[in-house]
Amino acid sequence: MGDKRFWESKHLKEMSEEEWESLCDGCGKCCLIKLEDIDSGNVFYSNVGCKLINEDTCQCNNYPQRRELVSDCVRLTPADIDNFHWLPSTCAYRLLAENKPLEWWHPLVSGESDSVHRAGMSIKGRFIPEQNVHPDDFQEHIITWVD
Repeated sequence: MGDKRFWESKHLKEMSEEEWESLCDGCGKCCLIKLEDIDSGNVFYSNVGCKLINEDTCQCNNYPQRRELVSDCVRLTPADIDNFHWLPSTCAYRLLAENKPLEWWHPLVSGESDSVHRAGMSIKGRFIPEQNVHPDDFQEHIITWVD
């Protein structure tokens, strides 16, 4: 029945820039401050959002210049597929890298841009802006609800 959708028929490395960018579901989870245990390498998410994240949309307020404005902002690229283990288990990039289907609430599947928020899968209303937390206190904000 019908043609496969691009994310079902193409490998991540074969996607156009537009297709790649459309994989982002807008959950904002990757824009939460993360802490890494130096000894184990484990990554822990906090409920502290990057200073550039929009509280209503969970999107970056300055996406084109984010890497200049936030020195440790990570840019996901197809070359980094082997390192996507730190992304939330619901992230489209990680799911596709692991040969898993996108979630029903992903905007590409649902056809609705706000389905990620309505499904409760975004950080909307669940994070504290970075400007409101002292960096020494980030560890006190570690959460478990990301995955």
